[in-house]
Amino acid sequence: MGKGSARWMKPVDMTTGTPWKKILEFSIPMLLGNIAQQLYNTVDSIVVGRYIGDNALAAVGSAGPILNLLIVLFVGISIGASIVVAQYLGARDRESLSWSVGNCIILILAASALVTLAGLIVVRPLLVALNTPDTIIDWCAAYLSVMFAGSVGLAFYNILSGVLRGLGDSISALLYLVISSVINIVLDVYFVAVLHLGVPGVAYATIIAQAFSGILCILRLTRMTDMFDMKWKYFRWKKRYGMGIIRLGIPSGITQAILSMAMILCQNLTNSYGEAFIAANVMLQRVDGFAMLPNLSFGTAFTTYAGQNIGAKDMKRVQKGARQGLLLSVLVSLVITSLILIFGKYLMHIFTDTQELVDMSMQLMRILAAGYIAMAVIQTLGGIMRGAGDTMTPMWISIVQIMGVRVPLAYFLCYATRSAAYPIGRKEMLYVSLLIAWIFGAVISAVFYKRGRWKNRAITT
Repeated sequence: MGKGSARWMKPVDMTTGTPWKKILEFSIPMLLGNIAQQLYNTVDSIVVGRYIGDNALAAVGSAGPILNLLIVLFVGISIGASIVVAQYLGARDRESLSWSVGNCIILILAASALVTLAGLIVVRPLLVALNTPDTIIDWCAAYLSVMFAGSVGLAFYNILSGVLRGLGDSISALLYLVISSVINIVLDVYFVAVLHLGVPGVAYATIIAQAFSGILCILRLTRMTDMFDMKWKYFRWKKRYGMGIIRLGIPSGITQAILSMAMILCQNLTNSYGEAFIAANVMLQRVDGFAMLPNLSFGTAFTTYAGQNIGAKDMKRVQKGARQGLLLSVLVSLVITSLILIFGKYLMHIFTDTQELVDMSMQLMRILAAGYIAMAVIQTLGGIMRGAGDTMTPMWISIVQIMGVRVPLAYFLCYATRSAAYPIGRKEMLYVSLLIAWIFGAVISAVFYKRGRWKNRAITT
């Protein structure tokens, strides 16, 4: 942290102390931050569902997979930057750390320009190709166009928060996200309920709030002068550092792209079941997003943990932390899953008073429940491998899990369950296929972690 910073905002040094305590100390602020980030989409859905209607809720949900597909560059750069800065921090290499942060900002500007241009061009053709219902396609297109036009704020927050986490500072990322979430909630209600801007109003609220959080991240980095130098000379492209971020980030970006493509392919199936199922699917995804947050937080924490300790050349500590952290993440996932199964129906009622949609969403949630334990394994072991610099293995696991198992199985099971009562198949099969894919991914992740090839991929050696 920079000089004069509050003691409670001091970054976590993951190279000393009891591993599971350090992981938990780092993960809790990140979990709270992820909850705040999930509130972006959840509040959008609540506002449009309550003030506009169920079709508007379906429109925002249908836009999600396309938005995720076109921001994979941000995801890749964020993860690559987090790994690079964690390893250089662990190695105590101030000069390389400074160059890495400077080149990261260059990549942010380039990536956001590319995403804005590409997004505005492909939005409507993609929606048409996905058989988006005519009743919601205009809302989907308007929502996405606003989001892509303002993607620079999204890029700055998501990527620079990855840098902060790599430096061990999960507190600042949490604080700024909470601030922007409050702004987002206030603007959501104001733009939709007061100004009556409709579905685009929630997009305006989101891009304004995210831009604000991105500015706060920049200001925070300028104060961390005891770790690295943020001077103009480091804001020049230097292949070793810029390409290092890209090399480590591309597999993670591809993983996100594959996931988004799978969501788009499955969205085609989802759309075929009509607006009611689309709306129920959106509600489930919002609650599912909260259920998945502990797993995602532990996965990111392990990327930083492994990065810092491998930079410090302490492999025994990495493996010790993996054992302790895996047990911790599985236990937390069990608790969260149990709570959602018990109280999920009350959460679903926040989005709508339509009982049919609530019942449908809970039926699908019960199918997914066991899969959250499998995801704890995938995220924890994948985080360790990525932090070590092996981003290729988690990428291939994801490709096989998603494109080799989930998508083909979803189409096969829907086809196989066709009947007079279900002419296009049973819609539950979309989630049965996802559960099977998660379990498969957990088994494969454990096998490749045990092989140990990830141990030799550090960039600081």
